[in-house]
Amino acid sequence: MSRESVAIWRANFFAGLAVVLPGVISIAVLVWLFHGVAGITDTLLFFLPDRWTHKNAGEGPMYWYWSLVALLWAILLVSLIGRFTRYYVGRRLVELLDLALLRVPLLNKIYGTIKQVNEAFSSNQKSSFRQVVLVEFPRPGQHSVGFVTGEPGPELQPNTGEKLMSVFVPTTPNITSGFLVLVPEPALTKLNLSVTEGIKYILSLGVVSRDPAAAPAADGGEDRAGGSVDS
Repeated sequence: MSRESVAIWRANFFAGLAVVLPGVISIAVLVWLFHGVAGITDTLLFFLPDRWTHKNAGEGPMYWYWSLVALLWAILLVSLIGRFTRYYVGRRLVELLDLALLRVPLLNKIYGTIKQVNEAFSSNQKSSFRQVVLVEFPRPGQHSVGFVTGEPGPELQPNTGEKLMSVFVPTTPNITSGFLVLVPEPALTKLNLSVTEGIKYILSLGVVSRDPAAAPAADGGEDRAGGSVDS
């Protein structure tokens, strides 16, 4: 085989890899998520005999279609619970459950922390990510992408008259961990990115900054985070 033929084959291979790899990885992630979630939701089918759901009575892995049924059953139950909590009785029961869990030693620390993080990442919460910014971190001359989460209380504000803002700088590619830095508001450089685009930029190691499936939004559009940092 000539060197020219090898070069053509390599070019064709890498071109095909660029087309196939995203799809293969996406399907693999979906399969992994399905098996991971199904491993939890399978317990919801406790009322069915093992001979229906397993290859051997009481043994062997569960049939995949029963895992799918369990997943759909879990989605339905969560939706019904969400519907129930929209009424007064449901809200009161949730409040009582919160109080009960927060009174259990050790469990209250875990539950309270998870609940606060969940509320912080909810889009309808005031404490959610507000603006994608560029902050000088971890040292002068180097910049990191961060998210403004709010304004710290007066006990954390200096007496210099310079207002500080709370900025979360996530690690890459794991955005569930990171650093909370307090930065003077004038030192923040606001970026023309929505919060979703900022998260994608970090997850992709800086490769993707725009959603390829969406048309570029006009400045000040609804898809953008607020143009100013709320105080």
